[in-house]
Amino acid sequence: MTKTSTAARAEGLQREVAEQLLERARTEGVSLVGPGGLLSGVTKTVLETALDAEMSEHLGYEPHERVGADNNRNGYRAKTVLTDVGPVEVSVPRDRAGSFEPKLVRKRQRRLTGVDDLVISLVAKGLTTGEVAAHLAEVYGAEVSRETISKITDRVLEGLVEWQNRPLDRVYPVVFIDAIVVKIRDGQVANRPIYVVVGVTVDGERDILGLWAGTGGEGAKYWHQVLTEVRNRGVEDVCILVCDGLTGLPDAVTAVWPQTVVQTCVIHYADLRVMPMCVRFWLPGRAFGLARSA
Repeated sequence: MTKTSTAARAEGLQREVAEQLLERARTEGVSLVGPGGLLSGVTKTVLETALDAEMSEHLGYEPHERVGADNNRNGYRAKTVLTDVGPVEVSVPRDRAGSFEPKLVRKRQRRLTGVDDLVISLVAKGLTTGEVAAHLAEVYGAEVSRETISKITDRVLEGLVEWQNRPLDRVYPVVFIDAIVVKIRDGQVANRPIYVVVGVTVDGERDILGLWAGTGGEGAKYWHQVLTEVRNRGVEDVCILVCDGLTGLPDAVTAVWPQTVVQTCVIHYADLRVMPMCVRFWLPGRAFGLARSA
């Protein structure tokens, strides 16, 4: 049987199961998600089957097999975890030695990862912690406190700070700086520019060097701070920096990287009525042909 036919068969089985669940929900008048929902029951079965499999792998034998092992199964303990389809109570197997460390539902874990992703997505859309808690309670029947939601988003911020301060390459042939306008809640929701700095590595790959929030009135002092931060993370030289005429940016580039060529992006050539010509920059063992204004 080919991989294509196997995948088609699996997809057909999944569709058949989904149709059966929908028909059962209509017939019995029950919901799909939330407490007592059909998907909650399916999720419970899948999680418990996987946990039993983890225990068998941990002990080295299947249930009901009589072997002379030093460690054996020791019943189950009930645990409620919050999933994408609402709260689900699962029976977690135990061993006599107390050495079993489940990977799917870890000890002291109360939420599966999909719930964290859902919370982050809702917060990113501008919902407050109270609105997120109300949404989870209404749709999934799950009680999640504002403090828990704040802890979830704080972990994302910690990861963002680590990413924003990671070391960078020594040289970037081209760096692009542009802005995207997003809605940011800071007391009230307002449109704010987020400046994106994208570098092209010597291998020709794009790398987002960082994101900086602005107010729309940035000048040379602001850009000098941003570029100095990039330089302090290891960037010793930039051959060409492409931007769209941001105020004060060319002066800041000259102060940080004196030999860097500042070029207005191609989209703005039509307004400036300037024709580009080709210049060539050489790095050790590499040559880059790039457009530059005359």
